[in-house]
Amino acid sequence: MTDNPWMNSGTLLIVAQWLLGLFVLLIIVGIISVVVMYIVDKTQTKHTIRHNFPVVGRFRYIFEHLGEFFRQYFFAMDREEMPFNRAQRSWVYRAAKNADRTLAFGSTRDLTKSGTIIFANAPYPRQTEEKTHPEPVQIGPFCDHPYEPVSYFHISGMSYGALSPVAVRALSKGAKLAGCWLNTGEGGLSPYHLEGKCDVVFQIGTAKYGVRNHDGSLNELRLKELGEHKLIKMFELKLSQGAKPGKGGILPALKVNKEIAEIRGIPEGEDSISPNRHPEIKTDDDLLDMVGKIRKITGKPTGIKFVMGDPSWIDELIDTIQRRGSEAAPDFITLDSADGGTGAAPQPLMDYVGLKLSESLPILIDKLIAAGLKDRIRVIASGKMISPADVAWALAIGADFIVSARGFMFSIGCIQAMQCNKNTCPTGVTTHNKKLQRGLDPEDKSVRVANYHKYLEYGVNIIAHSCGVSDPRQLNRRHARVVTHTGDSVSLAERYPPKAPR
Repeated sequence: MTDNPWMNSGTLLIVAQWLLGLFVLLIIVGIISVVVMYIVDKTQTKHTIRHNFPVVGRFRYIFEHLGEFFRQYFFAMDREEMPFNRAQRSWVYRAAKNADRTLAFGSTRDLTKSGTIIFANAPYPRQTEEKTHPEPVQIGPFCDHPYEPVSYFHISGMSYGALSPVAVRALSKGAKLAGCWLNTGEGGLSPYHLEGKCDVVFQIGTAKYGVRNHDGSLNELRLKELGEHKLIKMFELKLSQGAKPGKGGILPALKVNKEIAEIRGIPEGEDSISPNRHPEIKTDDDLLDMVGKIRKITGKPTGIKFVMGDPSWIDELIDTIQRRGSEAAPDFITLDSADGGTGAAPQPLMDYVGLKLSESLPILIDKLIAAGLKDRIRVIASGKMISPADVAWALAIGADFIVSARGFMFSIGCIQAMQCNKNTCPTGVTTHNKKLQRGLDPEDKSVRVANYHKYLEYGVNIIAHSCGVSDPRQLNRRHARVVTHTGDSVSLAERYPPKAPR
């Protein structure tokens, strides 16, 4: 055995040295690779997570890819996560990146669950060349400056403060590319809303940020100045929002920096808490008076936003409108859903108060039709609608426009980390931490905003053509069905029979 060369101590030493050298070389190569990946990640701007969390952030995309192959081993499947599941978010990400939006094998959506919406395809669907160009829809026929948007899909209210400046800039530039409006949210008008030169809807919340006097009352002079701004097309008086009906906006003190405080007209570094209602609005007449005042001062269409509670209030409001005449009516109603989003809200309100849009939208539409006000008051549907099917459903029910906030947040990189109220958003969307904001490039993300808008409307067109109509605005309740408790479906026209004007 002593003749075996492998047992020679000198040979063993050489082999050990060679292995040690190889190990050291691998360590050096590994270190160099990590350094190179770090530099690449920090200098690129297309992937926010990789920019903000270099090297480590790559694992998110690896796990996301591997999840397609190992999903059967995990309990959280494509359609189980809340508030938006993986399938919903994945579609938005692919649309925003102009990536492949087709799927293989079969749908993961449960078509037997009560409340599920399905669309009724026609035997002879429309062909692509039969597509019509949507006509502008006028809002505010009694205004000095009516608004006539062409698109039916727009960016819902998200305040500067709740969102970072780079996020607002990306949305503003993207809205211009897409040809849709951008709602300011209740935080006032910032320079970032105007940077993209898109159409803007100015929202007046209960604290009247951006148009308030020191005592919280309406500053009519400032309101008139905003009304003269060419980019501001409409004014929205917010009564309530879906995630916190009965509670005003909440912006934690750690997000109230000097700039935000100046825009809102509040002290820096203190919690920004809006009243739970407009102090001067106590009745339906008060509400119509305020709508009329804003419309007269600005010359622009003026509407209201709320989440529906007791539907009988709609009857009372309609009675007041008819008593005063249709000119006194709001030019539009933005109806929010109880499952709407927010930067911060008390859990009891978020979980338990208000009606979902699936219930409230048909109620509102039917009451306006019965009162002969549907053409006078445009309806804007809001709340958790981020896919073509969501938008097609709302159009079929009777909405004139649909707005989304979280869908557009996903398009600029939001990963549903649910850190909006903590100033620690890892993608820079809802944080004022400069380091985290650096990964969100407004120029790149604005293109993704436009892509998302484009392919959402393209998806709605696909559904409309399948249903046999050439334009999505021609969709009606006959084109969609809802699954009942028996597992069978009924037409929405049967579930919500049309009401004749009274």
